[in-house]
Amino acid sequence: MGNQYMTDTEEGLLKTYNRFPVVLDHGEGMYLYDTEGKKYLDFTAGIAVCSLGHGNKAFNDALKAQIDKMIHTSNLYYNTTCGQAAQALKKISQMDKVFFTNSGTEAVEGALKAARKYAYEKKSGRYEFIAMEDAFHGRSMGAVSVTGHKEYREPFEPMIDGVHFATFNDLGSVKALVNDKTCAIIMETIQGEGGINPATPEFIEGVRKICDENDILLILDEIQCGMGRSGSYFAWQQMGVKPDIMTMAKAIGNGVPVGAFAMTQKVAEYSLKPGDHGTTYGGNPFACAAVNKVIELFEEEKILDHVNEIAPYLTEKLEEIVAACDKAVKVKGKGLIQGLQVSVPVGEVSRKALEEGLLVISAGGNVLRMIPPLIVEKEHIDEMAEILKKVLA
Repeated sequence: MGNQYMTDTEEGLLKTYNRFPVVLDHGEGMYLYDTEGKKYLDFTAGIAVCSLGHGNKAFNDALKAQIDKMIHTSNLYYNTTCGQAAQALKKISQMDKVFFTNSGTEAVEGALKAARKYAYEKKSGRYEFIAMEDAFHGRSMGAVSVTGHKEYREPFEPMIDGVHFATFNDLGSVKALVNDKTCAIIMETIQGEGGINPATPEFIEGVRKICDENDILLILDEIQCGMGRSGSYFAWQQMGVKPDIMTMAKAIGNGVPVGAFAMTQKVAEYSLKPGDHGTTYGGNPFACAAVNKVIELFEEEKILDHVNEIAPYLTEKLEEIVAACDKAVKVKGKGLIQGLQVSVPVGEVSRKALEEGLLVISAGGNVLRMIPPLIVEKEHIDEMAEILKKVLA
């Protein structure tokens, strides 16, 4: 699979990723193609980013049109697409105020600052966070500080002060950490990197109650599981709770780097004010044009309906793999964010799948992550299942 493109990349880039030995050149729908013309079925979607698949003409045309109009202005001025994108995200998220960032990590960073500023304005003296073991929230110092993987934190210690880790889906472990310094609880509604672990209704409802009773803010990270992947725009919308602050990114831009954190009016009134937080590129016309078109296409193409129709078939085929292959242990997740737990090294399975023309990545230490573009059809799921049965035989 190696070629000169790969060699040039290895020589020029800092090695911070263990990349697969393939150089991708272009994509179409559910498939990507390398520089040698080999075709790959994409069950990664750029790590849950490319929800509309590759080469969506309507999306691409909207970006080309915006390029011809204006790409960047800075946040010193209003622009024609930012307000539209904010209103569109408000509508689908049921939140009140939106701040645009360049990534999910930056969205988490902003959410943490907003929570501490809320506590500051309320003069509560609170500053601590409760986060979850096995959580993943990003790579900046703040986001790493609330990421529940010790190996991600240790090389960069000391982390920000006042972060405590509870056990995901164990309400008692959360209650044990709450004190008069707790300003917010942060968690993924469905853990992605940690192994495709959905919050149980009892857990998320219990955490919401703890927050309400103690004037603690609930921050839900929907960067990976949000934007339709669970079967609703955001996974918490199926669980009867509402966060005080929510982070999002990835699929809201379908490949254009954009993220956001949103908050309720209650938080906005006692939180970030002019000068507290900012970004040069966040909310730029190009990125917001992408957000607008993504939401428009979700509605036009009835993406949520499709996810809910096709997701049970994905679960069914993954269960068939478990029944047919001793190396496959169980199925996890919901909607089109599912995982296949395996009893062999998951990296080895991903590499063998790559050789067979399937792109799939890991989650946690032993789970294959199933996060295809949301346009996936039954024939693509069948193709994936046949390849994995061969790889896991």
